[in-house]
Amino acid sequence: MPNRLYVIRTALIVALGGFLMGFDASVISGVVKFIEPEFNLTKLQLGWSVSSLTLTATLAMMLAGPLSDRFSRKSILVVASILYAISAVSSALAPSFWFLVVARMIGGLGVGASLIIAPMYIAEISPPKMRGQMVSFNQLNIVIGISVAFFTNYLILQLGQSDAGWTQTLGFAEHNWRWMLGLETLPAILYFAGLFFVPKSPRWLLMHGREQEALPIMEMAVGNVAAMQELSEIQKSMAEEANKEKGSIKDLFVPAMRLVITIGIVVGVLQQITGINSVFFYAPTIFEQSGIGTDASFVQAVFVGLINLVFTIAAILLIDRVGRKPLLGVGLTGITIAMFILAFGFGQATYTLGADAAAIVEGQTEAIQPLVGQTFSTDVAFKDALESALGLEAARQYESELIASAISMNPTLILLGILGFVASFAISIGPVMWVLFSEIFPNRVRGLAISFVGLINSAVSFLVQLVFPWELATLGSSTTFLIYGLFAAAGLVFVLIIVPETKGKSLEELESQLVRIKE
Repeated sequence: MPNRLYVIRTALIVALGGFLMGFDASVISGVVKFIEPEFNLTKLQLGWSVSSLTLTATLAMMLAGPLSDRFSRKSILVVASILYAISAVSSALAPSFWFLVVARMIGGLGVGASLIIAPMYIAEISPPKMRGQMVSFNQLNIVIGISVAFFTNYLILQLGQSDAGWTQTLGFAEHNWRWMLGLETLPAILYFAGLFFVPKSPRWLLMHGREQEALPIMEMAVGNVAAMQELSEIQKSMAEEANKEKGSIKDLFVPAMRLVITIGIVVGVLQQITGINSVFFYAPTIFEQSGIGTDASFVQAVFVGLINLVFTIAAILLIDRVGRKPLLGVGLTGITIAMFILAFGFGQATYTLGADAAAIVEGQTEAIQPLVGQTFSTDVAFKDALESALGLEAARQYESELIASAISMNPTLILLGILGFVASFAISIGPVMWVLFSEIFPNRVRGLAISFVGLINSAVSFLVQLVFPWELATLGSSTTFLIYGLFAAAGLVFVLIIVPETKGKSLEELESQLVRIKE
């Protein structure tokens, strides 16, 4: 009998890399509001401060698979934990914008490595009937990390407003964003220590001819009888590949791989092009656009994290019962509807400054006066008018308060649209994508293939994060979310027509079905 506790414990430790990834990526959502005026950033620089982590994560994703094939999955994860700690400390102490960017890029190397290797390792140690849930632990930990980051950002913001002596001594008010970034040091150290209690991947050991080390691990994971059967299947698969050249990038594009690589690329792009990291990395910014103010925007960002967590848990409970494809279909339908709701909600907004606007902008009463009473039909027109009247620096400083004063819209509709989007993502393409990636590629090129599609996924994520502040300023909130909704609708059609169901099948069985190699 398989030792479920052993598999679960091992998967949870390895998936702590997902927690660090989620925390590291989304903690920046609370930071951007404070670093933009402190470092006097342009919108593209602001986007760069967020997306720089993803840039190096993209590089790490391409290298992590082949490196893990050579040095072991576990060794790469240990290096990732060290990079997380270095990044957290350096980011918190950053004296300049570019120093912060470099520190975030160091963390990105850890993000890319753990995002690729953790689900790969978990898939290789888990029994087929548990694999979906176990691999989803990584996504669960990512969303827990996101939720914790939203919560600690809000907590630090509140501590900065406290009159307590200890909060003032620790500088929560003047160094709030530094505390937000520095907290990651603690879980990074915990991850480093925890990895010493997990074994090397049994499939990796077999790839390197270390059968005597692999068998006891497999017996603990799947039971004695199943371990011998699985060992025989893996050895047979490796024997069939023995006379073939080592997997290379060109092997991903042979005719036999056309179906799985197409699925991998499209699903990888789809997960990011629907805007999930725009929401996670800029959540307070988005909510501020609905006119609710800074404190309320941080509170609603906490709601985003909680909804993400609840529906990710639901996905883990359902993924091996309902299957991968039904979850994708339901989730992408929800994403499409939610994005159209957001586009409608922001599209209906109007902006009219009242007489109280003069009290908001200190010392610029005369400058703002010509805008009082004017009605603007789009957020872009309103912000442009503020910049023309007040100047760029002052317009940024008072933007949140002036939007809250001028806007006429239903902010509840925006909250429901965002939460609906996050729920739909979390129960579908969020966790399901990584489960699919760990299942559909053949053993010989799994590491390389996951790295390749992960590279594309991360590259799209980088672009989405980079241009989002520019999109809000240039296209407006309504058009931006409409674009995301159209991408989701196109992805839904692809999933319904092309993507196969993979639940309950061994990795070798899936390879024989999806990759038909003609001798």
